[in-house]
Amino acid sequence: MDSSSIITNSFQEPCLGMEFDSHEHAYSFYRDYAKTMGFGTSKLSSRRSRASKEFIDAKFSCMRYGNKQQSDDAINPRPSPKIGCKASMHVKRKNNGKWYVYSFVKDHNHDLLPSQVHLFRSHRNIDPLKNDVRIRRRKNLAAISKLFSAYQNVDCLESFVRNQHDKGRTLVLESGDAHILLELFMHMQQENPKFFYAVDMNEEHQLRNVFWVDGKGMEDYAHFGDVVSFDTTYFTNKYKLPLVLFIGVNHHIQHTLLGCALIADDTVYTYLWLMQTWYIAMGERAPKVILTDQNTSIKAVIGAVLPGTRHYFSLWYILEKIPKELEFLSMWHENFMEKFKKYVFKSWTKEEFEKRWQKLLDRFNLREVEWMQHLYDDRAYWVPAFARDVSFAGLCTSSRMESLNSSFDKYVQIETSLKEFIVRYRDILEERYEEEAKANFDAWHESPELKSPSPFEKQMSLVYTYEIFKKFQMEVLGAAACHLKKETEDETLATYNVKDFEDGQNYVVECSHSNSDIYCSCRSFEYKGFLCRHAIIVLQMSGVFSIPSKYILQRWTNTAMSRNPINEKLDEVQCKVRRFNDLCRRAIILGEEGSLSQESYDIALSAINEALKQCATVSRSSSAESDVRSDTSAMLVFGIEDNQCNNNLAVDNAPDLKVINAKKIPNLAGSSNEPAVNESNKNRKVSQPFATNAGSRDDFNQMA
Repeated sequence: MDSSSIITNSFQEPCLGMEFDSHEHAYSFYRDYAKTMGFGTSKLSSRRSRASKEFIDAKFSCMRYGNKQQSDDAINPRPSPKIGCKASMHVKRKNNGKWYVYSFVKDHNHDLLPSQVHLFRSHRNIDPLKNDVRIRRRKNLAAISKLFSAYQNVDCLESFVRNQHDKGRTLVLESGDAHILLELFMHMQQENPKFFYAVDMNEEHQLRNVFWVDGKGMEDYAHFGDVVSFDTTYFTNKYKLPLVLFIGVNHHIQHTLLGCALIADDTVYTYLWLMQTWYIAMGERAPKVILTDQNTSIKAVIGAVLPGTRHYFSLWYILEKIPKELEFLSMWHENFMEKFKKYVFKSWTKEEFEKRWQKLLDRFNLREVEWMQHLYDDRAYWVPAFARDVSFAGLCTSSRMESLNSSFDKYVQIETSLKEFIVRYRDILEERYEEEAKANFDAWHESPELKSPSPFEKQMSLVYTYEIFKKFQMEVLGAAACHLKKETEDETLATYNVKDFEDGQNYVVECSHSNSDIYCSCRSFEYKGFLCRHAIIVLQMSGVFSIPSKYILQRWTNTAMSRNPINEKLDEVQCKVRRFNDLCRRAIILGEEGSLSQESYDIALSAINEALKQCATVSRSSSAESDVRSDTSAMLVFGIEDNQCNNNLAVDNAPDLKVINAKKIPNLAGSSNEPAVNESNKNRKVSQPFATNAGSRDDFNQMA
């Protein structure tokens, strides 16, 4: 049997004596076999002849072959997937130059994952065309795109922006942009019925503001909606695209897109409409913390729409404005920035900040500068000393380059047009989904290496995601460079002074004996979401050898998207993952069979709906946590009467909002069998929170 016939039949199983032209061909065959079966591969070993120096022996294996070994690399420890699997293929070279299978071990000691095989590192770059998520997805959508041929002549939205002199502010778009935007919304909703979008019209029925979010964004918010960044950088910096973003961060420290908007201006009205719309899309669940620019309109709106949310200004917004607002200090800029950062970031208490701030004003003669007075008045919104016991999940940094928001800068430049952004928007979503899928896959198939005998490190290696564990591991190792001294102690509280020899700073750590509370003046837990080395050394010296559960945030764990608590046993979590993978494979098979005819489709759909109801019943009875589902899968079209005021909001001149002509969106293929919403609901007033109704494309025609 020659290798050419073997390679063309990648489904054939290796067998003893099978021949290949070279050991590279042998590995290629084993890799193709592994891809079919659902496991990753690695080149385990090879051997050369001492006489001829040519390869004469090679062994290829499953990526989980062998046992994990400790590495000497304490700075950048690497995860290991090895769990003692024996699956392998050993090949040797004959005298005639051919290679043959000397031994083959088929059985694995773990589950095989054919449906996720493209995520294994050994298979990610074999065929870029097949593995590129954008190309794979575009092929699947080729048929869907034909459905839009019937809408190529729709230009009703363009009429909203033709006359820029009409009454009321309008969204400035180029010719054809409104049509492209509507087509994107229709296409996205065809792909995922949970896709949500809303448009805001002025009294002349002209387009003023637009908001949208995909189903994945709403799902991510359900798990990672504790901290949200509202980024207005592209709008306030006069980019061509008036884009604002709602951004979160997932358990792998990857940004999640929780909403996009195009806005006409930065008035209270615009931000009020946008915040209320976003609040609806997120299932009327407010975040714990929201980070924004220092803006009086945004500040007023958040206080009205999200009264229970803690509002803070992003630090990099503050620092970015200093050169412009204090331009006259240019010759003293470096000296001022050094003092400013020291007085703000190294003030451990409110009292210490107050004294240093007054000293800063006097030193640089800034008492008459209005902007500095505004900064001081808003100190509770941005000074770290005022943000104790607040978790920012890594979203609050002092530099935009360090912020997750900056990851969008490669997609949006100063001259980026709406047409360009629409193309890139799909790339943004697809790249984010693929990166998260890879990180989730690696989290379950690679175990991080331990670099110390610390019980804290061992404990969190089983809990944290790999990216968070790497950061926490550095804190554990850094504890060795800390020296503590007890300052005071009473029946409830002990105070320590911790000298960190790595950065040369002294930190104050307070530890409560009664309720396991611990606080460090470096505020690592508040800003990053995990304990620092200073707290770790205090816990260790206090005889505590496990991180208290209150300092283990569910959002940073491998079970962050699970409804089960983080103290769930690891084997139970892994069983759940295996059940999930098995159900996904069976669902794909059901989908293929059910799509063959209308009769089989009806049977499959009925079975799925019945199974979903029964599973939901079981889940509700076994868990106290509700499965929050957002039914905001449609479009909102808001009409505005600018002369009216909503008394429920503590904002001057807050607009009254209506839902105009609410209907179900028709099927894009031409089917319109969905029942319409009761006509009595047309044009009815909407009070907080809004009712979420669908609007049809015909509504746009009526507004033209």
